[in-house]
Amino acid sequence: MLRGDDQVHEVGYEPGEARTAIFGGNSNWRGPVWMPVNYLLVEALERYHHFYGDSFKVECPTGSGRLMNLKEVAAELTARLCRLFLPDASGRAPWQGNVKRFSNDPLWNPYVLFHEYFHGDTGQGLGASHQTGWTALVVRLLEDFETTRRKA
Repeated sequence: MLRGDDQVHEVGYEPGEARTAIFGGNSNWRGPVWMPVNYLLVEALERYHHFYGDSFKVECPTGSGRLMNLKEVAAELTARLCRLFLPDASGRAPWQGNVKRFSNDPLWNPYVLFHEYFHGDTGQGLGASHQTGWTALVVRLLEDFETTRRKA
């Protein structure tokens, strides 16, 4: 928040589409989940773990009091990103949002759309729905996630 000249200026958390056109329209950096940034973060955490090892720990999630090494943090972020695409007990995945066609229609249900970014609170896919270039990075994370689940 910035106060000056009897005015208050602030940039708030916006988990999905921006509510104003200021700062370039959609909320590119104030809340939505962007797969390429998260993928790079997971990769970096895994590499830093190779250097620092198991003894270096950070709180994850912030405020939880739970300490994890960087490999465990990378695995936690991977699981969260994967859950955007994995259906729950009712057959609905968060990326589908409230669009019933994706979860209920047998012609659409087997298919996954790779959205440009995802709502930071609900996981609903937003923006373009054909981002197979960068959002398809989640395929590698899903592979790691499933491998880890099978070992557990």
